[in-house]
Amino acid sequence: MDCEEVMLTVRIAAAERALLRELARGHGADMSDVAADGLIDVVPSLHVLPVPPVLPVRPEPAVLPVAPGAGAASGPGSATGPGVGDAGVLRLLRVLARPAPCAVTLWLPAPVADLLPLVGERITAVTGLRIGPASAALSAALRFWLAGDPQQLAAGLAALHRQGSPGLAAQRLDVAA
Repeated sequence: MDCEEVMLTVRIAAAERALLRELARGHGADMSDVAADGLIDVVPSLHVLPVPPVLPVRPEPAVLPVAPGAGAASGPGSATGPGVGDAGVLRLLRVLARPAPCAVTLWLPAPVADLLPLVGERITAVTGLRIGPASAALSAALRFWLAGDPQQLAAGLAALHRQGSPGLAAQRLDVAA
């Protein structure tokens, strides 16, 4: 049975939930549309994060360098943003380490939901942490995206929505596939 949308419950922090609501309100979309657009925005940045070697090359413990301004995003997928390199891995680990006490139910287009196992596998490869079910992969990716600069997230959504209706990123998946 094919479904057009998939319902998932994700765990995020209260501040992340508030930011997601604010972004949705600011762009005339619902939280599910913004989450789908955010997932599509963050997937490429997860693929540029380095995968640590299985065995350390040097005997000393690995320390992930943090570049100045690593907390201020210039967009998760930008070449100089915190989603790239070791700083991006460190940011992802910090996001995953924070408690996520709020449950939010989201409806995702089926093509976007189909990306979640791949996202989970990539997060596991980068961090070494087993993510688990699709809802956990969505939570991790959504939290990683929401950890960016809120103004840049809003600007990215505005640019995306200027090109069409809310949820346009999900529609573009059908074209790219």
